[in-house]
Amino acid sequence: MCADSSKPPIHLEKLVRELAAHPSILEKATIAQAYERAASVAGEVTLGDDCAAIPDPATAGYLLFAAEGMISSFVEEDPWFAGYSAVMVNLSDVAAMGGTPIAITDVLWRSEADAAMVDAVWEGMRAASEAYGVPIVGGHTTQTTQPSDRIQLAAAVLGRAGPNLLTSFDAQPGDQLMLVVDTAGAYRGDKPFWNASTNSTPEKLRANLALLPKLAEQGLCTAAKDISNGGIVGTLAMLANCSQVGAVLQLDTMYCPEDTSWLKWLISFPSYGYLLAVKPQQVEAVQALFANENSLFVGDVGQFTAERQLMLATDQERLPLVFTRS
Repeated sequence: MCADSSKPPIHLEKLVRELAAHPSILEKATIAQAYERAASVAGEVTLGDDCAAIPDPATAGYLLFAAEGMISSFVEEDPWFAGYSAVMVNLSDVAAMGGTPIAITDVLWRSEADAAMVDAVWEGMRAASEAYGVPIVGGHTTQTTQPSDRIQLAAAVLGRAGPNLLTSFDAQPGDQLMLVVDTAGAYRGDKPFWNASTNSTPEKLRANLALLPKLAEQGLCTAAKDISNGGIVGTLAMLANCSQVGAVLQLDTMYCPEDTSWLKWLISFPSYGYLLAVKPQQVEAVQALFANENSLFVGDVGQFTAERQLMLATDQERLPLVFTRS
């Protein structure tokens, strides 16, 4: 772990400065601006969660609906993994709200010249669908004769949750901030993506996703969010903003891969990673729920606060994150 005494010391002032100005974190810290206009058509749906949660009177629970688009450059550089990721990230969104995925649909826009790339995309989507045991049931595929058009890929997922829905809006001052992440991974190339999925077994992938609905069913968590682009810090900024709270992130207690800088880890997107708001008296129960999977780090890494400020801390000091655009 980065906090190990054999590692270089944490230069907190420099780290805070770099994180506060990092583009991937700024995108998340100011993400409300991106969906500002959508609020006018969202009706009673509060924007900011990973999925739309639709009350289901037949079950007294919720139907969950999520969608993700892949950046064209990502699809072109790594088409197989882009297809895989289009499925994987949606399943994580459903799990983060305490749900179980039911089915996936895709949207693919391609030119005639993209045939080999499209084959790789489909193989990646198929691999993820089979690994996680969630079927691809349809979608929308378009082929254009315009070779200049870039390939476009998105996917959507339908899921189901019980009455104890996990949201981004219910973290309370005094709740402990917990991090869950699968440590049995590695970086995929030079990208800040911590891949603990493609090298795993279907049994492990499915069992680990199923732990989030159990967390919700047992009432062990007040709020949750899966870690996405922007990493731990960017995701925490979104969660705190939705819940209108602040948070202290304690680096000394956190997992970080060996030979990885704090900056890289804190902006990394793990294939299995979640931030949880947990009552202090339930921390041990949460850790016990995840205990059977020994590659999971389940740590108490801070606390949510009434003061709406994000802080990074070590045992020696604490500094605020003040987001700035250069």
